[in-house]
Amino acid sequence: MLALAAAALFVTGIFIGLSPARDTLGITLRWVGIAGFVPVVIRRRSLLVWTFFAMLAGAVLGSDAPQAAGQMKFLGDIFLRLIRMIVAPLIFGGIVTGIAGHNELKGVGRVAVKALVFFEVVTTIGLLIGMAAIDLSQAGVGVALPSAAQGALPASRPEQWQQILLNIFPDNIAQAVAQNQILQVAVFALLFGAALATLSESKRAPLVSVLQSLTDTMFRMTKIIMYVAPIAAGAAMAYTVGSMGLLSLLPLAKLVGTYYGALAVFVALVLVPILLIARISVRGFISAIAEPAAIGFATTSSEAALPLAMERMEEFGAPRWIVSFVVPTGYSFNMTGSSLYLTMAAIFAAQAAGIRLSFGEQLLMLATLMLTSKGVAGVPRATLVVLMASAAALRIPTTAILVLLGIDTLLDMGRSAMNVIGNAMAAVVVARWENAMPPAGDKH
Repeated sequence: MLALAAAALFVTGIFIGLSPARDTLGITLRWVGIAGFVPVVIRRRSLLVWTFFAMLAGAVLGSDAPQAAGQMKFLGDIFLRLIRMIVAPLIFGGIVTGIAGHNELKGVGRVAVKALVFFEVVTTIGLLIGMAAIDLSQAGVGVALPSAAQGALPASRPEQWQQILLNIFPDNIAQAVAQNQILQVAVFALLFGAALATLSESKRAPLVSVLQSLTDTMFRMTKIIMYVAPIAAGAAMAYTVGSMGLLSLLPLAKLVGTYYGALAVFVALVLVPILLIARISVRGFISAIAEPAAIGFATTSSEAALPLAMERMEEFGAPRWIVSFVVPTGYSFNMTGSSLYLTMAAIFAAQAAGIRLSFGEQLLMLATLMLTSKGVAGVPRATLVVLMASAAALRIPTTAILVLLGIDTLLDMGRSAMNVIGNAMAAVVVARWENAMPPAGDKH
């Protein structure tokens, strides 16, 4: 009853707030409704429920008090720093103990190949679905382009394939850890684990024991840090709504709807069938990935959900060493949500600029984006960097791409959540492919 009363007050406050003359009454009712939800949420003792409640409260705060909400970004930044603090030792310990402690040296090559095959197939399908969705919706047709879009993109260019391969290998492991180059950390851990596995049992056992304790400690730290995840999610949502304003989204609402509709199609027609073919419980996987995906959505950072996603996939039944290798690798090769967005955004920009692309030109664009997207992992607003760098080859004016800056944060929520889901799913699918998922992994 309390939840229904709180919901009624909240909805009433929204409708009353539509009238400027009654804005104060609307704000009061909305916050009374929010306060009414608090006892209900506390009793649930669920990180997912707490996170979504914090996002709702943050969105209301950003709408009602944008200046105050604009000062809350630091809370989300603190959370991201805490996450980055534990990622490198978590990955290092998980991979090394898996290879050296469980004699998995022979399986490393197979897992790497299977993971890369999965990544390329899924991201290619995502690019195709994004292309089909924007062709159907024609969301860019009729959008007015400003004479000069505001904002600037990071000065970055996609790298050549030789440089991409070179950047996989660290020249200094301390620097890789400091710069949060998780793929380089994973490569170092693979080599370290392989070398350790070749030592005699008496020599490797003490170090394996220490690293096992280190990894267990990092997972325990993950549990502790996740207690502040709802606060970070609420602060990030408040900052986003307060800085952007809801009215600024209206001109590009059709693109937003197209993107999230395409994500739903991608999940229903690609991800769910893959889980069924791999004989993985769909309901169990949804339950395991729900909290990490919610954190990625709220913070617009798939990296923020990395430790929790790894923990949940291990609990789901995937071996720790496979999770520790596949999930970080996906952050460079499996930008699932981003791949779906890339072709959609490029064709949207062409439509807005009045450029008609033939089917052959769209396929060429897809191939170009597939290659250039591999060189910008970890770059802020990476998808926009890819689009800007590819604009000349695609004959798209940069002004048409820069107009996307206004809604990039809103779209980045969906991209980040889908990246988390895609990388986590890759780990369990590869584990099943390796016959390493125990029967208990299907019973969640």
